[in-house]
Amino acid sequence: MPAQLKSHTIDQTLILTLCDPENRNALSPSIYAAGLEALNAADSSPDIGSVILTGEGENFCAGGNLKRLQTNRELPRQHQSESIDGLHSWMEAIRSFPKPVIAAVEGAAAGAGFSLCLMADFIVASQESVFATSYSNIGLSPDGGASWHLSRLLPRQLAARWLLLGERISATELNQHGLIYELTHAGQAFDAALNLSKKLNARAANATSSIKELINASSSQDLITHMQHERDHFVNNLHHENAGIGIQAFLDKKSPSYK
Repeated sequence: MPAQLKSHTIDQTLILTLCDPENRNALSPSIYAAGLEALNAADSSPDIGSVILTGEGENFCAGGNLKRLQTNRELPRQHQSESIDGLHSWMEAIRSFPKPVIAAVEGAAAGAGFSLCLMADFIVASQESVFATSYSNIGLSPDGGASWHLSRLLPRQLAARWLLLGERISATELNQHGLIYELTHAGQAFDAALNLSKKLNARAANATSSIKELINASSSQDLITHMQHERDHFVNNLHHENAGIGIQAFLDKKSPSYK
């Protein structure tokens, strides 16, 4: 069976499942395209409040399919460039998606599979899961934003260790560096991610979108410019009907029910 991206919903949560268990859910251009299409549809749907990325079977994602990469070595360079552009388009869509994205990880998340986790807003992982950049182990360098994320999230020496040595990183160690939202027992990462998605879905979608936009913009703006954008978002959200609902619910000591 060829690799595919399965899609279904649970209440207001879109579930995207990487499906190629024989190859530990390795990625492919067809998956990039399907992922981009699914997010574009979910972006405009008022029925979707969040997204969970997960893997079929025992693993999250092993990254690129090495047999496909070996074949690509015999093809023009442009072929691989276009494939990576497809991956990066999907990654950019995940990062800029206005609704929360959660990676639910069991087993291995390696190479671009690890990059995929880093693009999510939250990582929920079982204690037995393992992560690795892996690229240097086979004479390659990173893609999918792994070097960008790790160099910003970690001390330089640690980022260099993980990227240059391609070591296996336990979920516990990743958690110690603040990269994981919740650790679970084996087999429970998806359920924990679904519980998190329900909490996120209950919040005002306009405020969630603003917060994600501000977080994404923070690394490329100076403080003054960023605070101006905070002001604009705040004013827009204050005059949105959800602010009236939220403020009144707080004053009444009730749970808000946002539009």
